[in-house]
Amino acid sequence: MKNRIGIVGGGQLGRMMAFAAKQLGFTVSVIDPTSKSPAGQVVDYQIVAAYNDEQAIRELAKISDYLTFEIELANAAVLDDLAKKGLSIHPSAKTLTIIKDKFGQKQFLRQAGIPVADFEAVETKEDIETVAKKFGYPMVLKARFDAYDGRGNAVIRNAKGIEAALKKLSGRKLYVEKNVSFTKELAVVVARNTKGEIAIYPVVETIHKNNICHLVIAPAPIDQKIATKASKLARKTMQQLQGAGVFGIEMFVTKDGNVLINEIAPRVHNSGHYTTEACVTSQFEQHIRAVTGLPLGSTKMKMPAAVMINILGERTGQVDAKGLEKVLAIPNVSVHIYGKMETKLERKMGHITVIGETVAECLLIAKKSRKLLSI
Repeated sequence: MKNRIGIVGGGQLGRMMAFAAKQLGFTVSVIDPTSKSPAGQVVDYQIVAAYNDEQAIRELAKISDYLTFEIELANAAVLDDLAKKGLSIHPSAKTLTIIKDKFGQKQFLRQAGIPVADFEAVETKEDIETVAKKFGYPMVLKARFDAYDGRGNAVIRNAKGIEAALKKLSGRKLYVEKNVSFTKELAVVVARNTKGEIAIYPVVETIHKNNICHLVIAPAPIDQKIATKASKLARKTMQQLQGAGVFGIEMFVTKDGNVLINEIAPRVHNSGHYTTEACVTSQFEQHIRAVTGLPLGSTKMKMPAAVMINILGERTGQVDAKGLEKVLAIPNVSVHIYGKMETKLERKMGHITVIGETVAECLLIAKKSRKLLSI
């Protein structure tokens, strides 16, 4: 039996994937530059190296029957070469190449007839001024590569703000996106296995603070027509992409009730963390099933409602979790601490999930639980 999984990336996503893989009898190895990474603490073997280190990825390939990744910084060219030599790599390196360039991702979606906000590549202040005549202010300057949790974005509110935005994202390849006046942000987690079977999780609402996911509400409190639109859009997007695995698809709902794709993540996603407690099959188990060719599991929710709240770092220094006893005394509350050695401001250190009968009830308990916990 082929039972060795290799993961490029050893953060919290790799950690939770590893738990799911272990449950199904797989052995797991990871690559991560941090010794004793969150995933490294729970897997069979960790290679300490950069995510895009060619030699390390080839070493991981030698001890893996299946290769996957939990971060877009993985080396797509090396993965593509290994796939051509017969190694099972999912999602595909071609999909990673499309998605890791956010401008390229937008081009790909537009060509597929999938609605996205208007966008244009820029290099100079003059380029941005030219685009501003078309898009108007505010608009968003974005880094094409290696941008997550808002760290590659700068909002330009007027002509005076162009230089500050360029300074913030200095030295990076850039594009400008027209500002979308949205009423809600949604996300859909979708899975496809190597046999082409597709499974879609409930549409959720995501609430961000400082461009970082703060809350996830499942199911999203939206009109059924919008939920259906979002699910259909997620399926259509999945049908355009190659390879198996779990994908997180982020969306905007516009004031006129349309749904646009914001971004795609070719991996398990923050918006799907609630699935561990709330759904029959967690997104992490689903990803393992998908990339190893196993049948996909049910995406149905076990309870009518769930809320996930992120535990973000509130200081810099050594991790010192306090309040766990109080939080775990509350019924239907689950806590996940990621095992990071150091806490930093706004760093994702863990999450809390609450399941219950109503969204309102779960939301109240989630916020109360978060206040009781410090890390």
